[in-house]
Amino acid sequence: MEKDEKLARDRAAIILQVRSGVLSATEGAERLGVSRKTYYEWEDRALKAMALALENHFPGRPPAPLDPEKEELERKIRDLEKRLYLAEKTIEVKDLLSAYDLHEAKKKEKNKSKGGKRRSGK
Repeated sequence: MEKDEKLARDRAAIILQVRSGVLSATEGAERLGVSRKTYYEWEDRALKAMALALENHFPGRPPAPLDPEKEELERKIRDLEKRLYLAEKTIEVKDLLSAYDLHEAKKKEKNKSKGGKRRSGK
């Protein structure tokens, strides 16, 4: 791997020397041991790669490619989670109402067992 990296760096250095006018394209091709046509192909690839590498990119991981099936399943999950939340809250409200009704019924029963008569403040 290190040998490949060194070779790539040497090629990049020669391409930069040609681009800056230190070497001619023919001299660069000779140093690289390739034809001028191959040199220009390498130069073109190198310049495109450098331009791509220097573009502004958002920090962090790139977004995952969109998968329509996965998105649909995630939407269904969110919908079901909302429905579950609403069902749980509905049960809580029903339980509270039942407890309130039971409390009221006990209150009425208590009042009836006292004879149903209220004392006046007189």
